[in-house]
Amino acid sequence: MVQFEELIQKVRTNNPEADTELLRRAYDFSAIGHKGQTRRSGEPYLSHPLEVAVLMADMKLDVVAICAGLLHDVVEDTRTSIDRIRDLFGSEIAHLVEGVTKLGTLPLASTEERQAENFRRMLLAMVDDVRVILLKLADRLHNMRTLLHLPEEHQVKIAQETIDIYAPIAYRLGMGKVRNELEELAFRYLEPMAHKTLGALVERKRLAMEGTVEQLRKTIEAKLQEAEIPVINIEGRTKRLYSIHQKLQRQRLDLEQVYDLIALRVVTPSVRGCYAALGIIHHTWSPVPGRFKDFIAMPRPNGYQSLHTSVVSGRGVPFEVQVRTEGMHHIAQEGIAAHWKYKEGRIGSNADEHYFRWLRQVLDSQQEITDPREFIHNLKIDLYPEEVYTFTPKGEVKTLPRGATVIDFAYSVHTDVGHRCVGARVNGRMVSVRSQLSNGDIIEVVTAIRHRPSRDWLNFVVTSRARNKIKHFIHTAEKIRAIELGRKLFEREARRQRLDSRALFSADVLSKAAVHFENQKADDLLAAIGYGKLGARQVLAKISSQDQLKKEPLGAGIASVVRRAFWSGGDTISVRGLEDLMVFRARCCNPIRGEKIVGYITRGKGVSVHREQCRNVVNFLYEPERRIDVIWDKSADSDPYIVQLTIQSEDRQGLLADVTSKIAGAKVNIKNVEAVTTENRRGQINLTVEISNLRHLQAALKSIRGVRGVLEVKRTTR
Repeated sequence: MVQFEELIQKVRTNNPEADTELLRRAYDFSAIGHKGQTRRSGEPYLSHPLEVAVLMADMKLDVVAICAGLLHDVVEDTRTSIDRIRDLFGSEIAHLVEGVTKLGTLPLASTEERQAENFRRMLLAMVDDVRVILLKLADRLHNMRTLLHLPEEHQVKIAQETIDIYAPIAYRLGMGKVRNELEELAFRYLEPMAHKTLGALVERKRLAMEGTVEQLRKTIEAKLQEAEIPVINIEGRTKRLYSIHQKLQRQRLDLEQVYDLIALRVVTPSVRGCYAALGIIHHTWSPVPGRFKDFIAMPRPNGYQSLHTSVVSGRGVPFEVQVRTEGMHHIAQEGIAAHWKYKEGRIGSNADEHYFRWLRQVLDSQQEITDPREFIHNLKIDLYPEEVYTFTPKGEVKTLPRGATVIDFAYSVHTDVGHRCVGARVNGRMVSVRSQLSNGDIIEVVTAIRHRPSRDWLNFVVTSRARNKIKHFIHTAEKIRAIELGRKLFEREARRQRLDSRALFSADVLSKAAVHFENQKADDLLAAIGYGKLGARQVLAKISSQDQLKKEPLGAGIASVVRRAFWSGGDTISVRGLEDLMVFRARCCNPIRGEKIVGYITRGKGVSVHREQCRNVVNFLYEPERRIDVIWDKSADSDPYIVQLTIQSEDRQGLLADVTSKIAGAKVNIKNVEAVTTENRRGQINLTVEISNLRHLQAALKSIRGVRGVLEVKRTTR
């Protein structure tokens, strides 16, 4: 455990005039608050805030931020109030602590809502003071370093959140060192077998290439000296395990095909020296076509600058070379913390504004989203690294995520341009709205005045801005149609009951009924009827006397508050507040007992039940009015579920037998198996198995991951 005096020494080294007395007060207060508390490792709880404070000192942050690091858990984990922190340490420190304090007492309905609201609050606090997120990153980094002591299910959950949210945030802030460590630690817990297998392969490769790397380093050093190009440092490195794993999975490559497995980094005193060094490198070795990137002339949105090129040595060894200045290297490692200028926690120069442009875009596009699942899903998309640089015909740069399409580009220009887009001229050639964009493309969007967005667009757009704009347009149009349909159904039922529909349509009567059915206004009530969430007779029963309504046949009345509906698989599911509707399991995601599920009211087909993470629910099926709460009935048994599994593996003899043996040991019945070998000496096994519930599936997946040579196993739908 680090000692407080070590923290003081670090702070004084960074700033001899720092207020160490304030630090000592914060340390003493935290020590008293956490007295008697211990971590899962058995260490005193105080070790955690102290380590977080040290990480913030290593970022060279100010005393205010470091004090917040010492105090960041006292509100959440002790009886101390945020007002108490404000009284003792000031509003600035209190704001930082409050920004990273999780919501634990608000009456939110679900874990998802709480998680979404925590992230929303953190991002909002970050707009006022970026030190909020720097504190949270330090907190998460230390928690990941000590994750070993938590139960396995907690390890996986925290690691997944880290790789989905916190590592991308670190990337967006240019903090390469923090991002890299977060990803490597998360990879270890999310894919333990792949991490172990790949780590061994890369280490063997590294040892075998050690002499080659040193020889290449000496060669380029000599060539640069001969050309009289000043160099500060030249070093060799091995690509990170998680980065290699991503490339292998994304491009279906063999380890031998990864060009940048080993790399040299050349640091020069000036930008001119960078380009001069690049010329010498390309003259010395053959460059690989299409592998050169100039991030100096066109920096990444997070401020990263460097020249990247891949070359092949005289002995046929491919490797990457990065060339940058010393200042660029510092920024690549530390990001925003590398040149922080304090002014009440805000960025000190307009040049640093690019660090926050993405954050404001995230908040702008998310402000109207109330569903926590959709908020988290869109946040993950917005945090995804942006790597495609495109241009308008006037030369304006538009930076978009990989895989972005013409529609994404159109919405980045303007909402109306996106709505009316029918295609585009990319580099002078006409392409469809689906076409994916590449670096350097010049895009001229083609529009039509009467054209409107299609629901099908939601299948291929990448940016959350485009997705939200399309959803909003479709939702508005759908609601108008639902109101009209609801009005017709209401009028028809009123006529059937021989009631005066004009009197019933008076705003006052319907508005009162709307409140009863938890709708905000009369149009919302009519929309609920049109969507099928309410019956017209239900509404009439509320606003008319019972003796005015005709008697319904026995059994044809309103469903109870919670109704059981059955499907052919023998399962039972509970549906809230609906009349008789057929319920069916969606084929797109094939939910199984134990998974979190959501119901979606379809037109004329009943309730379609999906997994919460189903792409169709999140991306294009989801409309709040048509969602219905559904839960598994705990008292019911069900037949086995048919589940598809895909295994990526090494191509070794006996692997298939080992996999099937493990599956049998997990008491899983195999319905079908297909095994193929790819050209790059990788194996793929497709399995169809019978699973009883989610826990059974998780046990089977864990058993398969334990087989030597298995690189990845995942559930698929076909």
